[in-house]
Formats: sequence, structure tokens, C-alpha cells
Amino acid sequence: MPGARLSIMHIGVRSRFVRRVAAGALVLLAWAGLEAAMPTFWTVATQTDFLKGDVEDLSIDSDGRVFLGPSTTLVAETAAPFLWTLVAGADGTLWAGTGNEGRVLKIDRDGKVATFFDATELEVHAIVAAPGGGLYVATSPDGKIYHVAADGTARTFFDPEDKYIWALALDRAGNLFAATGDKGTIYKISPDGKGARFYKTSSTNVVSLAFSPSGDLLAGTESPGRVFRIDASGKAFVLLDSPFREIHSLRITDDGTIYAGAVSGSTSVVEDRSLPTTTTDAGRAPVPTVSTEITAISVVDAPVTQPTTPVISGASRRSNRGAIYRIRPNGLWDTYWETGEDSPYELMVEPGGSLLVGTGPEGKIFRVSGDPARATLLSRATARQVTALLRESSGRVVGATSNPGKIFALSANPAPKGSYESDVRDASTVASWGVIRWRATARAGQVQLLTRSGNTATPDETWSTWSKPYTSAEGEQIASPNARYLQWRAVLSADSAPSPVLTSVTAAYLPRNLRPEVSSITVHPPGTVFQRPFSGSDVEIAGFEDNTSDGRTPSQSQSQGAPGGPTLPTPPLGRRLYQKGLQTLVWRAEDANGDRLQYDVSYRREGESGWKPLKRGMWDPIFVWDTTSVPDGTYFVRITASDAPSNAPATALTGDLESASFDIDNTAPRIEAQPATHAGTRSTLSFTVRDEQSAVQRVEYSLDASRWRMVYPKDGIPDSRREEFEVTVEDSESGRSVIIRATDAMNNVATAVATLQR
Repeated sequence: MPGARLSIMHIGVRSRFVRRVAAGALVLLAWAGLEAAMPTFWTVATQTDFLKGDVEDLSIDSDGRVFLGPSTTLVAETAAPFLWTLVAGADGTLWAGTGNEGRVLKIDRDGKVATFFDATELEVHAIVAAPGGGLYVATSPDGKIYHVAADGTARTFFDPEDKYIWALALDRAGNLFAATGDKGTIYKISPDGKGARFYKTSSTNVVSLAFSPSGDLLAGTESPGRVFRIDASGKAFVLLDSPFREIHSLRITDDGTIYAGAVSGSTSVVEDRSLPTTTTDAGRAPVPTVSTEITAISVVDAPVTQPTTPVISGASRRSNRGAIYRIRPNGLWDTYWETGEDSPYELMVEPGGSLLVGTGPEGKIFRVSGDPARATLLSRATARQVTALLRESSGRVVGATSNPGKIFALSANPAPKGSYESDVRDASTVASWGVIRWRATARAGQVQLLTRSGNTATPDETWSTWSKPYTSAEGEQIASPNARYLQWRAVLSADSAPSPVLTSVTAAYLPRNLRPEVSSITVHPPGTVFQRPFSGSDVEIAGFEDNTSDGRTPSQSQSQGAPGGPTLPTPPLGRRLYQKGLQTLVWRAEDANGDRLQYDVSYRREGESGWKPLKRGMWDPIFVWDTTSVPDGTYFVRITASDAPSNAPATALTGDLESASFDIDNTAPRIEAQPATHAGTRSTLSFTVRDEQSAVQRVEYSLDASRWRMVYPKDGIPDSRREEFEVTVEDSESGRSVIIRATDAMNNVATAVATLQR
């Protein structure tokens, strides 16, 4: 009985062991299935990722968190394409300078728009409130400075010779300073309208002006982008010489810190303002035409990573659209924030010391704060550029835009609901959609996701409608039809605190498998081989099957990646060598899905229709064939590429390519000598050299092992598989042996000996 009980316990343990092994085998099989056809995961998780999409009433901070932000409310919509400047009155009235109409618009508290002043010129780039009431209005091109009284009556206040007037600033004494172009001059105009040149820069345009707390004039220029400090006597000092083309805006804090917004020339508003012109039907002066640059958006496949923050460095990179510089009161400066793909057109210092930054070309408004700086996408205007920002006496923040010209206001509190539309994802081919999941801090129903799909790069009426909302953050099957492109939309809502915070979204898809393509086959000259790089003391030939017979798996080969991973380029080839009888074949293959490829090599002789296997299951796109194993002749090889390592058997595909013909010839030519003939004092030896496969390339002879001498065929050209030769010697050489050496095009060598007898 004890023995029986022990036997039963043993069987029980064994059964558990078998079950565990079987379960492990099932896991391995499941993993192998996953390895066979790996899906692609599109993850949006960082601020950079989220900024590629469109937001409405949402903010995105530097940690990649999406949450409800201030809503952008339309205050007034104008007929002007551009609003360049904005001024607020104490009673809440707004004045906006426009282009291409050359008007000053008056916007009351209710958003009613009226034309306050209509200039002869086309652009109003600067407005300031005049002492005692009214406005100073600067116009371009060939512009003037007008004084417009409160009742709308206007008079010319100052008329310089310069083409553009970009900015105005008033000092404490009521003197007006005007920044002009295209000669880079700053004028000082007294309250009675008498003006004179205050300072002449070496720049093309002076585009921004401000006063420091100490009363010095600060000026930002274009071509080059510099910041000047100019004292009351007109003595200038360059505070900043930036690598950007233009210092577009200047703002000063109470402690004297200067923030300068720099933009590159390719997106400069100044550059936009001076583009080629056209003439209106009404016969007015030429109208500047402005085109707006649209940037391309791309998404890189990557696993979910930790959120990253914008890079802050001490020097601007020219690849950026712009940067914000911070100049301390002691003159030391640093790059406060690099804007990346956005151009900082307008700055506003908030009461807490942070900056609001209005940008283009996508109308984004950022809040930048902290040290080092952290940028939060606060909101987005429904226009291409945010060109003006100001805080009214009531505390409301309002702004102006261009393309089109609008006046908007930012709400003081977060919006109750907001939405985000992702960038369009290109799967490269028609894809099967998997699940979509997200991570968020939210109560049930506060975050919903929807998807749509289509086969055009830009969503249009041919796309599917938005799906029903997905509500499970753990993941739901994407309901949109299979297509090449996918887009998702997130809707965040909160009736009360706390508000939802979205941190990442991941969508899975499996692109349709595409057939691999063998694009080229290189047949190297016979006998040409290459040493395997980094080989040991023994010379290893790359691609020679004898070198891979040691049991190494593909993942151990120096040129391979992980099985199932993408195909790697042709492995590097080492020193060129020569080995008689070997033929090197190198090919290039591509797979549009990035699948791992495996290769089969087959061959056929000219005149045959069937292909014979030569080598199967190769990983490297190189093979060295020992041609001594086949008869001489003309041959073709076929390379077949299979993506089976990365796909399920039912979906795996192959592609192949046939090489150009090439000769295999391992047999030496034949030398057929005729009896010598004699004429006078000379003897002539005639002989024929034949080769069954390749041309006779070189023939030499030697008398009794003396130096080799070249002999040419009778027709003068060694280009045939049968060539006739003659060797003539003097009778004094009679009795000596003539050694003949013939070499064919495949470096096969034959020798023969003949004796000259008189």
C-alpha cells in the first residue's frame, strides 16, 4: 500500500508537469503566431505627437497631457484678410489695423464692426493712442503717419520718404518714434509733427519698437535679426545678434527683462508683406498678395514612451521657424524657448510673469513659463496666424488674426467641452484595423473616442462617417471600414471638477501584405569573391555555403536582425579575392511592409525550361556558387524572396527575378599544333586553339622555358572560341621546344609543347 500510494503521487506530479509543458507549448505557439504577422501600433503620447492634430477648447502641456482649456470666442469677423495690429481703449473699444484695405476698424463691446478710418494706402501696420485722444496710424507702402481724432477726422501727421512704416512707440514726453523700411531708419516726431532721423541702422527694416523702464528705446530689426538699445542721445548698442532673420516683437517686464520673438525669413510676416503685387479692379494702388506655407506632418511608429518636454538650449537652430530670446537687465541673454514648427508673431506678458505667444502658420496660442521654459498649447484660433494679443483693463485677453482677419477672446475659465482630431495616419496600404485604447484620468463618460477611415490622404466626403463613440479605455475593436488612412477624434467633457486629462491614445492595425520585390541581381566576374568582414584568422568567403555549415542560426549571422524583423540591407563586403570555379551572386530585395525576407536560389541551363534548386532558406542576399558541380554552359539563376518569416502561412507572398545569362566554363581550351613548315631561313609553327564555352582570350609561347611572348590570332582579334595562330622563328632556333600557353575568358589555362625540327 505505501508503494501504491507513492506510485499515485508520482503519477499526479507527472500529470501536472505534462499540463505545464503543454500550456507552455501553447504559449509558444501563440507567440509564434504573433511573430508571424506583427501589427503596427500608432501611439500618440507626447506634446510633439499631440501638436500634429487639431484642438478645439483643449490645452496640451509639455508633459503631453490633454485637458480642457479656455474657449476661443469670436468677438468680430471682418472682411479684411489681415489684421496687423490691435489697440484697446479704456471703455473696451478695440481698434484694428488691416490689410489689404488700409483701414482702421472700430469694434465695440458688442462686436459691432465699423470703419473708423480709411487710408489711401493699403496696409495699416501700427496704431498707438495719441495723447489727448485719437490715434496715430501708420500706413504702407509709401506710407504716412496720420493723426485721427476721436470723431474720425484725419490729418497727415508725418510723411517720411521711406516705403514702409512697421511700428510706432510713444515716449513719456509724447514724442512718437517710427520704425521704417526699407532703409532701416528710426524717426523721432515731436508732438507738433516735426520729425527727424533718430537712428539709422544697417538693417533693411526696423520692425518692432518698445521702451525700457529706464526710457531707452528698444528696436528689433530684419535682415539681420538684431535687438538694439538706443539711449536718448541716439547712441545705439546691440543687445542681441540672432541667427534668425527678423525680431518681430519685443515685450518688456516690470523688472526690465526683454523678451524678443524671432522668426526665420521663410515665414516672416515682413517677407509676406513685401511679396509681388497685383492691381485691383477698382484701380487702387497695388495690393500685396500673401501666400501661406503649409507644413507636412508625419508620425513615426514607436512604442509608448515617457512624455518628453520641448528642448531648451542656448543657441537657436536655423531649422526652427523661430525662438523667443530673454535678455536680462544686465545684458545677458539666452534662448528662452525654441518654437519648432511655429513662428512667434506676437508676445504678451501675463501678470504672473508667463508669456502668451501667438504663432503661425496654424494659429496656435502657447503659454510659456518657468525656468527652464515649459510650453503649453493654450488654445487655437480659427485662422492661420495670431498677429496681436492684448489684455483689456477688465482682464479679458483678446487677439487678432490673419488669414482670415478676426477678433477673438479667450475665456477666463476652462470650457465645459472640447475635442481633438488627430493627424491622419497613413498605413501605406489598405489595412485591417485592430483595437483602439487610451489612458486618461477621468470619470466614466468624460472621455470618448471616435474613428473614421478612407482611401484619400485628406478626409473628404468619400471617407466613412465618424464611428459611434468608444467608451472603454482598455480597448475596443475599431469599427471603421478597412482602408489606407485612419483618423481618430477625442471628446473631453466635464460638468464639474475634476476635469478629464487624456495622456495617450494607441490604435493597432495590420497593413495588407504586399509582395516582396527582387529589384536587381549582380553577377560578379567568375572567380571574384569577397572576404567576410571581421572574419577570424582563416579567410572566410562571404556567401559561401561552406562557411555557414557550422550550425549558426540566422539570428547569429553578423548581418541579420531578429527573425521576423525588417529586412536589412546587403551586408558589407570585405576585401576582393579570386577563387577559381566560384561564382558570386549579390541581389537587392525590398518589401513595402518592412517584412523579414528569406531567399531561395535556383538555376537552369540555357535551353532548359525547368528550374533546379541550388540553395534554400538563405537570409543574406549573397550567394557563392561552386560551379565545378555542373557542366560547362550558359546559365541563368532565379532569386525568390519570401516574406514568410513575418507573415502567417496563408498570407505569405513571394517575389522573384531572373538574372541575365552568364557562362560557366571550368574546362581548359584545346591546343592543336600542325607540323612546322620551313621557308628559307625560317620555320613556322601553325596551331589552333579551341574552347567549347568561352572565347580564347590570351595565347603566349616560350622557347625552352624562356620569357613568355604574346602571339595574336591570324585575324588580329582574340574574340572567338576557335582561333588560328602562327609562330615563326629563325633556323638558329631549330631544335628548341616551343611551349604554348592558352587562356580562355574564364581563366582556364592549357599548355602544349611542340618541337621545331629542320
